[in-house]
Amino acid sequence: MKVILVDDEQLAIDYLERQLMKLTDIEVIGKFIDPIIGREEILLKEVDLVFLDISLPEISGIELAEQLLEQKPDLNIVFVTAYNEYAVKAFELNAVDYIVKPVGADRLTKTIDRISERVESKQVETEIETLTLRMNIFRQVTVEVSNRHFSVIQWRTAKAQELFLYLLQHRGQLVRKSVLIDMLWPEHEPDKVYSQLYTAIYHIRKTLTSYGGHFQIVNSMENYVLTIEDVQLDVEEWETKLASSPPLSADTIDDYIEIMKLYTGNYLQEYDYWWAESERQRLKELWLSISYGIADWYEEQGQMEESIFWYIEICVQHVQEEKAHFALMKIYARMDNYILVNRQYSSLIATLLDEFNEPPSAYITEWYEQWLVRQGSN
Repeated sequence: MKVILVDDEQLAIDYLERQLMKLTDIEVIGKFIDPIIGREEILLKEVDLVFLDISLPEISGIELAEQLLEQKPDLNIVFVTAYNEYAVKAFELNAVDYIVKPVGADRLTKTIDRISERVESKQVETEIETLTLRMNIFRQVTVEVSNRHFSVIQWRTAKAQELFLYLLQHRGQLVRKSVLIDMLWPEHEPDKVYSQLYTAIYHIRKTLTSYGGHFQIVNSMENYVLTIEDVQLDVEEWETKLASSPPLSADTIDDYIEIMKLYTGNYLQEYDYWWAESERQRLKELWLSISYGIADWYEEQGQMEESIFWYIEICVQHVQEEKAHFALMKIYARMDNYILVNRQYSSLIATLLDEFNEPPSAYITEWYEQWLVRQGSN
């Protein structure tokens, strides 16, 4: 295993080298006190593992790790620090490992064993890279871990989760670091927020390594770009199928029903992110448009049970949709079902008053009152 050491203390770096040389299959191919020179050598050489001091001059170890991983995402990095373990936990890093100075032989052996297991697992990860990864964004974010079995990604912090999902929403686009900082750490001191951002990005990268090369976060000057490869998002699949479908007809109605099953909930429904609301609303409107189209088509074909089903589905998913409530009232009226007309109107009143403290629209109330008059005259 080829190893490079970066530490601004000569005694510390020499001591770590001596400890490593006691282990088998370890080759120290470089050690650097200057982190800038060390960075260039790491990027140029074939290296498996870097021991990186957190406290470095000119650039922090966290920021240096960020720069290295954007060029070599498979690089194994172990942080070395003079802080005790409790202080290290405050960084909330998901490094392969960290060790505390002075480095003990037993602790170092455990670290190398962990790295060796990681390297051996790369073959499995390479196989994952060749497959299409399915990912759900409707309702809750989940990723396929086996055939049609999905699991939630386990993030170390809520900030890392939100940062990843924001980049995912803007996948393929340049996202300014200043925008991310204002969104996630608006009240932090300016000299500390970039370290928080680099830490979160580092953690995201390490979490995503289990999915092979499907996700890549690239640092581009003052921006980040998230690219995805061979990842099938349920949102994109749903929109693509709708866009490529011919108009509703007897020949296509079953296809539309199957496509609509892909919409399993609102976009990022389980996450209260203000920045997701515009995309959530856009997709809601698209779902409503197609749902109304299906309900109307069934009604035109005289298939009232199917039409009622879709109008009810709209009312359940979007209780404020007066248009769907009104459509049901008129269908029930044509069916001479007095009870259901009254029940639907009462449900609409209760919903609007409880949720929005507003009465139904005047045109609905006027229709209902005229309908009552006609019932009384019959």
